[in-house]
Amino acid sequence: MPPRSPLPSRFGLDAAWLRTTDGVAGEQPVWSLMRDWLHHRVGRHINVDTFIADERFVYESGAPVRAGDGYRNNLFVWFHRDLAPEAPVPGQITIVHRDDRLLVVDKPAFLSTIPRGKHVRESVVVRLRDELGLPELTPMHRLDRVTSGLLVLTTERRWRGPYQSMFQLPGTVRKTYHAVAGIDPDLELPATVENHLAKQRGVHQAEVVPGAPANARSEIALEGVLTETEAREIPGYDVPDVPLGRYRLTPHTGRTHQLRMHMWGAGVPITGDPLYPIDRDAAIDDFSTPLQLLASGISFTDPVSGEDRSFVSGLTLPLQP
Repeated sequence: MPPRSPLPSRFGLDAAWLRTTDGVAGEQPVWSLMRDWLHHRVGRHINVDTFIADERFVYESGAPVRAGDGYRNNLFVWFHRDLAPEAPVPGQITIVHRDDRLLVVDKPAFLSTIPRGKHVRESVVVRLRDELGLPELTPMHRLDRVTSGLLVLTTERRWRGPYQSMFQLPGTVRKTYHAVAGIDPDLELPATVENHLAKQRGVHQAEVVPGAPANARSEIALEGVLTETEAREIPGYDVPDVPLGRYRLTPHTGRTHQLRMHMWGAGVPITGDPLYPIDRDAAIDDFSTPLQLLASGISFTDPVSGEDRSFVSGLTLPLQP
């Protein structure tokens, strides 16, 4: 890990860092100048000479990298990248609870939890670090970009360990979700779904691995039927021949896309899902049809204070853009 960055965060984003090689005693370094090494490392993505001229590369001391600086082994260099334009994600992040250690918020659909890929400034972490002046704010778990509802974050680095350990231990955090999906009269509910789910890097959909030991378990219960008026409120959704139901979902594990996969596998895919059963290849700036999946409740015993904590989302189904 690098030392603490000499650059403050910008727009809620930490500075990126690079490190020169350790080198081998007695060998001459491959690069004559730091400039040459920077061209090798990031020259395909950054105009290195412009960054150097504008003093945007800095050493641990905060001193800028100069064009004539000789190359040295085992040096850290920090800089802030230029950010590509991003379509603003609609909806507000609503604070449900805040204290010295924890921040609990309601995340709107289409907003990433953390900066990733083409979603950098349009993420919960980056937005809130900037808006609240909390540069060490960190999520303790994640929600899919298209999922709405409760997200728990720690306010400072010193609190990450206890809460991360809690979220990693099975059964210590109890989560409740609600969803809208079609009703199958032949589906016996409540039901427990167990299987082995796997998600390949670079592949949008997860998959069930037949015969492998179960690593994902969810409970599905039907709580009620939506009226035709309620169904018509769902964006981009025509009232179908089959009625829509309001489901309570209880995950006992936390695999990627677990609830979406389990609902699809049960024959009742969640309304508005852009991936299951079919990858609709929705445009990155298409915010018209939110997934009708809501992280509605979370509870746990606080690992620092020992008190029981319970939080409820202020959002309700059906979700709007």
